[in-house]
Amino acid sequence: MTDRIGPGAHLLVTGGAGFIGSELVRQVMARRDGTRITVLDKLTYAGNRANLAAVEDDPEQAARFAFVRGDIADPAAVAPLVAEADAVVNVAAETHVDRSILDPEAFLRTGVLGVHVVLEAVRAEASRGRSIRFLQVSTDEVYGDIPDGQSVETDQLAPRSPYAAAKASSELLVRAYHITYGLDTVMTRGSNTYGPHQHPEKLIPLFTTNALAGEPLPMYGDGMQVRDWLHVADHAAGIDFVLRRGEPGEAYNVAGDRLLPNREVIARLLAAAGRDWSLVRTVPDRPGHDRRYAMDGSKLAALGWRPVHTFDEGLPETVAWYRDHPDWVASARSGDWDSYYARQYGERLAAGRSVDGAG
Repeated sequence: MTDRIGPGAHLLVTGGAGFIGSELVRQVMARRDGTRITVLDKLTYAGNRANLAAVEDDPEQAARFAFVRGDIADPAAVAPLVAEADAVVNVAAETHVDRSILDPEAFLRTGVLGVHVVLEAVRAEASRGRSIRFLQVSTDEVYGDIPDGQSVETDQLAPRSPYAAAKASSELLVRAYHITYGLDTVMTRGSNTYGPHQHPEKLIPLFTTNALAGEPLPMYGDGMQVRDWLHVADHAAGIDFVLRRGEPGEAYNVAGDRLLPNREVIARLLAAAGRDWSLVRTVPDRPGHDRRYAMDGSKLAALGWRPVHTFDEGLPETVAWYRDHPDWVASARSGDWDSYYARQYGERLAAGRSVDGAG
């Protein structure tokens, strides 16, 4: 199959200093195939310029790389960058469900208005005769709670949190622009992603950094919420594969093929960190918490892509990365971290109780 985006292309990666975006940038640049990348990132609390150090510190890669600090919801920042690109990968997003419950508006600005701004810039280039491929990175959470079976790409979207609703809304915009204006668009829906460089607000990095520091681990409810775990290296590789091979107008599940309840993830994490269940507290669950996600990845597999990293190896390696990078953790936990943590977990931990690891 011929790649739709070949070596030497110029990619615009929005949100490229974040967890998944920076991994995508590092992977593509490391191929050394002449591809150029411009990253547009607002550098909010979860965007970290240090995540791009491997690229910027390598003279050959740095010569093909540019960083622009800006907001994808700002047309003046977006339009000139899109005009220079052959493809746009939109990884920019507010990403944490808990924060979307505390502040839904921020998620709508980036996840809906921002996507609209980028699509309009792509449409403007199409009117000048330039076809720019646009890839929207989405999530399995757009399917909502899946009590049984696996979600397929043609299933109805049924988001249950402000975060998931913003992602689903962006997908509908992308689909509409493909159908109405004929834009070359593709979408990926990734499952729960873990690995190095993830901000400590998410379950695995939060529990890892808390465990390493001997701090309580706030487990929601009974901890039996089931997620499909996908290593960030696989997620980025799946996005890159769809960018190059995906059919216009299509969505693709990027599944990890590793369904586990949170309680088992916590047990494995504690073992890797050398801690025990005495740190775990069961706390009141968040509103509308989806019980189970599961996706069918056969559509993408039929094109020739599958994940290669196992959770059995990836989780201990991730725990070790956080142990070995205390300065990165300290930086990620700076700024408004303490106030956010107190707002999110203060009352919950006060009402929490110890957990029997066997129960």
